[in-house]
Amino acid sequence: MRREPDFFGDVDLALIYVAKRLKEALRLEKFLTEAGVDYLVETDTYSGGVLFKSERVGAFFYVAPGTEEQVRTVMSGGGFRPYEP
Repeated sequence: MRREPDFFGDVDLALIYVAKRLKEALRLEKFLTEAGVDYLVETDTYSGGVLFKSERVGAFFYVAPGTEEQVRTVMSGGGFRPYEP
């Protein structure tokens, strides 16, 4: 379920996914909510492009560190490729 930042307190959250398109972000939100996962989503910039690098805006998905591996497994089963640092 989508949560606000104060739900997680002062915990350093783990980045699990960067959605580059709105449709992709909405699909992941629905998937995580149906799976019962508590997550935070925020917009931020990332660098994209091959020939012409530019800053783009994406939806960054975060979870609590203790649930990170479980969520990555669930996402992989749903066809999502979790972010790997």
